[in-house]
Amino acid sequence: MDLWFTEKHTDNVKLSIKVDRQVYSAQSEFQRIDIFDSLEFGRFLTLDGYMMLTEKDEFIYHEMIVHVPMAILPQVNKVLVIGGGDGGAVRELVRYPEIQQIDLVEIDAQVIEACKKYLPQTAAKLDDPRVTIHEADGLKFVRSKKDEYDLIIVDSTDPFGPGEGLFTKEFYGNCFKALTETGAMVNQHESPFYPVDAIAMQRAHKRIVDSFPISRVYQAHIPTYPSGHWLFGFASKHYHPLQDFDAQKWKARNLKTRYYNDKIHVGAFALPNYVKLLLEEME
Repeated sequence: MDLWFTEKHTDNVKLSIKVDRQVYSAQSEFQRIDIFDSLEFGRFLTLDGYMMLTEKDEFIYHEMIVHVPMAILPQVNKVLVIGGGDGGAVRELVRYPEIQQIDLVEIDAQVIEACKKYLPQTAAKLDDPRVTIHEADGLKFVRSKKDEYDLIIVDSTDPFGPGEGLFTKEFYGNCFKALTETGAMVNQHESPFYPVDAIAMQRAHKRIVDSFPISRVYQAHIPTYPSGHWLFGFASKHYHPLQDFDAQKWKARNLKTRYYNDKIHVGAFALPNYVKLLLEEME
């Protein structure tokens, strides 16, 4: 008998992946956590039935949410990662020797433990000495911070359930307050393609534009996310993602990446017209 994982993207569209076996399943205080093995995408994580990552394509998401801001900001000493319990963003961040401290705030400790055991490809660097894990609500955690972080990465789930509070105007305002004078925030910005996702994307963009003087959106192709067309937001107090991008400086680091490069950095901010119109409606 064939076993399939199926995620509903719209009333008329579903993504199905043939499953070899289920390796983990639990109901935490916050959500259902499942990890499956598949032949096509390797091992993958779902929360409440929604795809979070697969071993085959997670590098795209994590490289784009980390290396884009790191290639823009001239000095990053302290980083806050909100969400990201799978460890993928942390894995990319620890590649930068100048980063002295990474605070990972994850509301669901069971996600971290499951990923450490079953998804070491992403979670292997969570024990880096520069990483401090806080089992807390990101919305509440950031409220008490002021002028503390050079970079905030909002690696959240979708804007419902445990991740709902990470898409509010209050949250983005608190992130602005928690950043240093030259700090920046990057968030996963949802997809612009299907109408329901596009509305959530527009709502988040409106609130970020209202909170930050510099706000730009960039894109990547992530095959297992709805429509495959995914957006990220870059919001900053001071630095512009293209005008302050030093390609030669980033290339001099000699970091090996599978998706991100200096040309992708520039091209990712060149958005299709339909996406630009959706964003402009909010601006």
